Amino acid sequence: MNKILVANRGEIAVRIIRACKEMNIKTVAIYSDVDKDALHTRLADEAICIGPSASNKSYLNIKNIIEAAYITGADSIHPGFGFLSENSQFASICSESNIKFIGPTSEVIELLGNKSNAKEMMKNAGVPVIPGSNGSIKGLKDAEQIAEKIGYPVILKAANGGGGKGIRVVNTKEELTTNYNIVKQEAKNSFNDDEIYIEKYIENPRHVEIQILADEFGNVIHLGERDCSIQRKHQKMIEETPSTVIDDKLRNKMGEVAIKVAKAAGYTSARYSRIFS
Repeated sequence: MNKILVANRGEIAVRIIRACKEMNIKTVAIYSDVDKDALHTRLADEAICIGPSASNKSYLNIKNIIEAAYITGADSIHPGFGFLSENSQFASICSESNIKFIGPTSEVIELLGNKSNAKEMMKNAGVPVIPGSNGSIKGLKDAEQIAEKIGYPVILKAANGGGGKGIRVVNTKEELTTNYNIVKQEAKNSFNDDEIYIEKYIENPRHVEIQILADEFGNVIHLGERDCSIQRKHQKMIEETPSTVIDDKLRNKMGEVAIKVAKAAGYTSARYSRIFS
């Protein structure tokens, strides 16, 4: 890789660009018209505007991002996280355009990037999951029936979401009616996809993640855990490792489950496996 286009903004893009500088790899920053003077645009070797402020017309605009890569001669695209990082269509188009997508294959993203599909795959692989819908919600009535079955409180989530967007906790049937369309619209605005799912809301959990690394030859390892329980609006504020709330026995078990998840999906690259305890 000689030149990487960073398909993200803000702190996410800054971290990627700084890592590339340490590796002597040239970078291209993309930005919407309101982010012209953002730090990531000044740190990169080049910067190119890809559209107006609305995310669906800029950072979610696949056509404009691919054109930006061609214009600047970028041979690779790093999606960061959020936005198009879990969009299988984007990964597929990068491959078809002879641009290296820095991340999993489109097939794996299709399986794991869509969280409702990922849960089904995990269940089939014998991995314990939180009770909820079997795949995506088919409508408000479907959501109401599932909520009654698993019991309130429940949580509505964007199936292709990330970064704390498209998430609402629901305590009653009335709240479910109010929030159902709101979450669908948030999902559409943030990820260009209004598919959502529902699961039991776990109150006061510990949010512990296991980092995994997998190559293209079937080798998978885990790199230990990070405790991400301190959050604001479903977004992590502090990550701590090692976690102070788990012992070695549980740590090893969680690592084994994370590896099982990666192997079941045929995963390659680096990723974290969310574990709640």
